[in-house]
Amino acid sequence: MGVPASTNAPLTRINLPSSTIAPVSPAVLDRATAAPRAPVEELGTAPGPQLPEPVFGATDRLRGTVVGLVLTLLAVITRFWGLTQPTDKGTPVFDEKHYVPQGWQVLRGDGWIEDNPAYGLVVHPPVGKWMLALSEGLFGYGPMGWRFIPAVSGVIIVLAIYLSVRRLSRSTLVGALAGLFAICDGVLFVQSRMGMLDIFQAMFVVLAFAALLADRDQMRARLHRVYLEGRIGDSPLGPRLGFRWYRFTAGLMLGLACGTKWSGLYFVVFFTVLSLGFDVAARRAYHVHRPWKGVLVRDLIPSGASLVLMPIAVYLATFAVWFRSESSVYRHVVGTEVGTDGPFAWLPAGLRSFWYYESGILSFHSGLTNAAGNQHPWESKPWAWPMALRPMLYAIDYGPDQCGGGDCIRAQMLLGTPALWWLALPMLAWGLWRMIFRRDWRYAAVLAGYGAAVLPWFFEIDRQMYFFYATVMAPFLVMGLALCCADVLSSAGRGRDSASRTLAVLAVAIYAALVVVNFAFAWPVLTGAPISNQFWNMQLWLPSWT
Repeated sequence: MGVPASTNAPLTRINLPSSTIAPVSPAVLDRATAAPRAPVEELGTAPGPQLPEPVFGATDRLRGTVVGLVLTLLAVITRFWGLTQPTDKGTPVFDEKHYVPQGWQVLRGDGWIEDNPAYGLVVHPPVGKWMLALSEGLFGYGPMGWRFIPAVSGVIIVLAIYLSVRRLSRSTLVGALAGLFAICDGVLFVQSRMGMLDIFQAMFVVLAFAALLADRDQMRARLHRVYLEGRIGDSPLGPRLGFRWYRFTAGLMLGLACGTKWSGLYFVVFFTVLSLGFDVAARRAYHVHRPWKGVLVRDLIPSGASLVLMPIAVYLATFAVWFRSESSVYRHVVGTEVGTDGPFAWLPAGLRSFWYYESGILSFHSGLTNAAGNQHPWESKPWAWPMALRPMLYAIDYGPDQCGGGDCIRAQMLLGTPALWWLALPMLAWGLWRMIFRRDWRYAAVLAGYGAAVLPWFFEIDRQMYFFYATVMAPFLVMGLALCCADVLSSAGRGRDSASRTLAVLAVAIYAALVVVNFAFAWPVLTGAPISNQFWNMQLWLPSWT
């Protein structure tokens, strides 16, 4: 399960992996996966053809499956253990108080859509509330009911991260490290155990990312087949690559991310650019005479259709039940809140009501600013998110409780595991260096996701923000850290000094153990377990954590 030779080779080489997320066609596998190293360099000129060698043998596929099952089992145990705690005397905690009742009302109301504006904060699209409604439909209106599907989503995220990094690194070991980091990350852990919307958006984004990685590999497999058949120069634009189901799947996932929260739009932009970048690099790698024009002519419109139009269509489709219901919130506002005349009177009343609904959401978010007097003791700004400098207190309760008669505290805090989050800036610096100076596509992909999660928020600094907005950052943080560990192992593996290789393996193993120990130490404040006042004070490492 060590780092394969392909990760030790120059990162500009083409690697055609076996499928870890979903298989490519047998015909493609017969031609491509027999050879992970393509006969050309990813950038620049290249030597003549070389015979490929396998990326994964049957043994590694079996081992990869076993490792994936073990990680999934660990994720299930950690996400579901004590899932019904904490509560506020049996009721939801923190922002669960908004979304859990909305999910229940969606389930019990008319047509799976909100029809009662009295619940307030009807300011997010319906997909996340459908997920909560499904959870509550399975287990009723109680802690298990509103947290079951979020926990399942958290498990899916761990598995998707493992598969994505295994594909990025061509290494089961590195993928396992990423999965372990995801299991032990406090943000992904806590949000997986809360009846809120952010974990659903993170799941859809990670699945979209995984699909784009699979699309990259499948397109290179198709190009490789054309190259081996001697048809790569038939057109200066390169070959047509056919319909791309993985890219289509990515667009579907991005649409669901937008249908959960509007901030999914940022990933639509970043991932579209990332996919086009993959296409340019692939055409250049296989000596397409005019790769940029080839992408503009043959890839731009299909990419836009899959990654831009598809999310828009999916987002609008999520409101089909809103249009169909006669009692959905704001469904009939023409004639009351909206006049019956004006320049848009020719539009159907349903569309005008929908515009009123959507513009109201925009108005709410635009007005949720510090300048307008919106303050919260636990709010934070995006510059504090990468290192988790300002966590969030979700629940706290005091009193004697299982502490030998002494005072106890039950507190649940959204806290990024310091052993992971405090290395965010070094990881970003290293990733940027690798991306810019070594043209390392792996870090470019991870940083695209990380950037989509944090950079757009810097343009809304006055807005009231919270650390739980960083939920969708966490998957890309752990991916980047796993790649850094792979670089440590890879650099030592290229040397002749066995001591340096041993030291590299030991360093990565110690770091992984430190992450696990840090997560175990923080477990009581991540789950709201009863602890003494002294232990609670030991958990508050920084003044900004209080």
